[in-house]
Amino acid sequence: MLFTGGLEVERGDSGLAGFQDIKSDPVTGMLAHLGTAIQSNAPFCVHSGGLPQLEMIEAGQFVTLTGGTSGRPKALRRSQASWIASFEQNAALFEYSTSDSIAVLGSLSHSLALYGVLEALHLGMDAHVLAGLSASDQMRQIDGAGISVLYATPTQLRLLSLSAQPTLSNVRLILCGGGMLDAATEASIRTLCPNAALRVFYGAAETSFITLSDAQTPQGAVGKAYPGVTLRVTDEQGRDSTGTGEVWVQSPYLFDGYAHGESTDTSWRGGFLSVGEFGTLDEYGTLWLKGRKGRMVTVADQTVFLEELESFIATEIPGRMTVVLAEPDRMRGQRLVAVVMGGEDAEIQKKIRTACTKTFGPMIAPKTVLFHPALPLLASGKPDLSALERWIATR
Repeated sequence: MLFTGGLEVERGDSGLAGFQDIKSDPVTGMLAHLGTAIQSNAPFCVHSGGLPQLEMIEAGQFVTLTGGTSGRPKALRRSQASWIASFEQNAALFEYSTSDSIAVLGSLSHSLALYGVLEALHLGMDAHVLAGLSASDQMRQIDGAGISVLYATPTQLRLLSLSAQPTLSNVRLILCGGGMLDAATEASIRTLCPNAALRVFYGAAETSFITLSDAQTPQGAVGKAYPGVTLRVTDEQGRDSTGTGEVWVQSPYLFDGYAHGESTDTSWRGGFLSVGEFGTLDEYGTLWLKGRKGRMVTVADQTVFLEELESFIATEIPGRMTVVLAEPDRMRGQRLVAVVMGGEDAEIQKKIRTACTKTFGPMIAPKTVLFHPALPLLASGKPDLSALERWIATR
């Protein structure tokens, strides 16, 4: 069954064969429309408004929109089979049963939430859409409905852990993706959900699952290859590398192509797909990420991955989301600016500068540390980098 908050949603009649343009709000109408599309095997896209002109979408396919953290969102075309393959893997991995129920905390215009709902329906479980509710209300719904599985981004878990509600003892599994989960949020969530296994996964809209972590995954790594995934890390000549290189993925979960827009970071080679991510693959098959090509900058002739600095700062000031951006600099080419969520704090400012200087050197350390009361977020729960760049430019 489908639920929005505590309200059960009737599924629509089947029979429509054309493309289904599904707006994510209001939630109740969206869920009924989604049910119709699934039952009729019609191609569909769930979106929050302003759906771009799409290329031909066939029956058995659907479209998701990327988060667009640093550019315009793109429309991705994929087969239903590509997600169904991982539904079946997860059913075995996590020992799902029809007594389980899955909740998603964000809008179904974001692929993580849509995935969680469709997985539940495919496997015969109840699905609860808690988008648009406050963290406190989400807590009450999770507790009251006896929800056992959560799909969430790190930001959504962070907000949930700050709601100061009693523990959620009925939750047995949390699947977290869409960004780095900092140690402070992880500790808070483990306290909030004491009976839950926390499995952080890494992937992209184009690839779906790439790696999955477990209790043995070292701090800072993103885990080993998800079942059915083959990983390669290559140097600039395309040769397998034991150092930092481009991450390539082969699996049955890959998308079919872009239905609108494109990405210069995305490329295919011999059945393997890259989305421009760089990292290292150690001798045990564990993947360590550096960051995306699109967020790789040059400071004083040194290559810097902005996401690597963000991960480092998160360990220094847990609980305060931080985004690192680059701006032009006449002497260095570019210089870095750190934006920390929350009120002004001179101690945090000093700690970031000192720690980054010690670890990365004075040229790489952010020259400016700013504070933003509430970082702008996309529907995916990721920071809106374009909005932050505009905010910095007006200061």
